Amino acid sequence: MRIAHAASEVFPYLKTGGLADMVAALGGTLVDRGHEVAVFMPGYRSVFDGPHAKGAELTHRLKIEMGDAFLAGDVYTLKPRAGLTLHLICREEYFDRRLPYWTGERDYDDNDARFIFFQKAVAELLRLTDFKADIVHCHDWQAGLLPLFLRYAEQRYGVTLALKTVFTIHNIAYQGIFPRKSFPLTNLPDELMGIDGLEYYDQMCMMKGGIVFADLVTTVSPRYAQEIQTPEFGNGMDGIIGTRVADLHGLINGIDTAVWNPATDASLPARFSVENMAGKALCREKLLQEFGWAPKPPSRRRTGNTNPPMPVAGAANGGFTGPVFGMVCRFTPSKGLDLLLGAEDFFAKENCRLVMLGGGEKKYEEALRALAARHPDKIGVCVKHDEAMSHLVEAGSDFFLMPSLFEPCGLNQMYSQAYGTVPLVSRVGGLVDTVVDIDVEPAAGTGIMFPPTQEAFNSGLRRALVLYADKAKYAEVQRRAMRRDFSWKTAVAAYEELYANAL
Repeated sequence: MRIAHAASEVFPYLKTGGLADMVAALGGTLVDRGHEVAVFMPGYRSVFDGPHAKGAELTHRLKIEMGDAFLAGDVYTLKPRAGLTLHLICREEYFDRRLPYWTGERDYDDNDARFIFFQKAVAELLRLTDFKADIVHCHDWQAGLLPLFLRYAEQRYGVTLALKTVFTIHNIAYQGIFPRKSFPLTNLPDELMGIDGLEYYDQMCMMKGGIVFADLVTTVSPRYAQEIQTPEFGNGMDGIIGTRVADLHGLINGIDTAVWNPATDASLPARFSVENMAGKALCREKLLQEFGWAPKPPSRRRTGNTNPPMPVAGAANGGFTGPVFGMVCRFTPSKGLDLLLGAEDFFAKENCRLVMLGGGEKKYEEALRALAARHPDKIGVCVKHDEAMSHLVEAGSDFFLMPSLFEPCGLNQMYSQAYGTVPLVSRVGGLVDTVVDIDVEPAAGTGIMFPPTQEAFNSGLRRALVLYADKAKYAEVQRRAMRRDFSWKTAVAAYEELYANAL
């Protein structure tokens, strides 16, 4: 099959979350399986500043109709490997910015125009190239209008650009809602700005476009596919989802084992496997050092930790025997950060450490920095997006925290299990589909689960201490987790079946 993916981010070119990992790994695995894949993403400044876009060639100059005007754009193309092509859609006005979606404090005011331009450019490129897609797979609201743009381009030019379209909801909380005045930029027929089209409470919703007009709709776990049909998790879209239940599929994501594999991970100070766990202890030691809890030469101290804790007496000599809790996430309410902040007494009083890596909303960055400042010997916070550091947190922690209020799929709980780091997760979304609670299924358990409430989270933390104290039981949970197969080599089969059935 020939499969095109349109997404606002793709690893390793740009990543703010799991979307980038999923698109990259799924695309690469489809190539491994003999399919031909084209990937389309915006050509952000950071993509060209980074090392991975070196050698990209200018292949197309576009003129895209945007309301009453035609805007120019350039397309740079890379061929990372045989069978895989990456198209970077560029326009300085829209994509030559420090951050992809927001100023650092709020969304860009012109995100409507930016991503309408991107999606129209994808449709135009599919017309200009000879790719002849069997499937065009559109990801999240930034590609939600693409199924419509493709069909109207087909009518206009008398060609077939995609036999079938698939729209994936990675997170229904982010919907691409814009004022009604944005609609003319689409150049779509006026009747599409109605209740059966893109209109959503007198505004235009790009995600609604993908849900209503794609041939098939998917989301990233079976549990989340069920949850988004309810008012509690549907974020106002549950009624719209209800109209597509027959075409809705929940497919579990996988993890890229070429990137996330403790036995081969070059970013770690030591490698390890389920057969030889010695390297994990070295990773834990390195993680503690990175957060200032063991002495090392000052010249080697990382600058990424904006709140470096003070060294703990005896830590370097094995004086610290408690567990390390790690967390890597965007600093947003949905990640359960209020539950984490509410557990301050636990981390302050118990024999444990907490390390946090990520960035996002300013109020959470400030609150977490203040938390670390109050407990510098127990809590470390690094406000930064750092891919290598995220690998070290996964490898060096004993438990990984995901107290999410909702979680469409989640990848970190799968990374954690692969790295022998026991996940503590909320009983929501894809976490339910990928973690087995040790108290519910003692013989098969790989983690600790709890409802997303403060009392339940605090109880989960205490359960973790009890498990960690039983070294034999803890080691068995680690081994069971590491033996699970979350690879895309397994996960890709569901997507291949979906595509084949659609065709």
